[in-house]
Amino acid sequence: MPEEVPPFEELVAGTQRSAVHLEMRDAYAPADPSFIAWQGGPPYDRTQREADWHALIGGARARGVVVRRARIISEPMTPYIRFEYEVTDSMNIAAGEQVRWLPRRRASDIALPGNDFWVFDDCLVRFGHFAGDGTVIGHELTDGPAVIKLCAAAFEAVWERAINHKDYRPA
Repeated sequence: MPEEVPPFEELVAGTQRSAVHLEMRDAYAPADPSFIAWQGGPPYDRTQREADWHALIGGARARGVVVRRARIISEPMTPYIRFEYEVTDSMNIAAGEQVRWLPRRRASDIALPGNDFWVFDDCLVRFGHFAGDGTVIGHELTDGPAVIKLCAAAFEAVWERAINHKDYRPA
């Protein structure tokens, strides 16, 4: 039986130095009310969602945690990634994250794990598992040294090549 993965907020709360996140999908959360509203659906107030994220990441930043997010993306962008791009300033940057973008064509020679992940303090990896449409189907946690090394190296390789959010312009 798989081990239960602690809530994300708990993992962030226990982080002392660094949290890095690599996103590699072109679609996430098709039922996200924020995304649906962005597409012209019913209005959705993101105020509380952003406040919660800012509090979580802001708390980590106040402890000295560096939070970095890199996104490998196809160009032209899918609608969901365009949505992410447009809310990055108010959601991620305003919370204290550093964000970079890497067009997929520039990632061909980087060895990457098969799933999106977070690495916490270089000692714990949380993988995200998604259905084809981007719906979250589960998470996996590991402290295996080889997996941590692979994910940390992949993230750093992407980070070095990626474009800072303030400088990236979608194709």
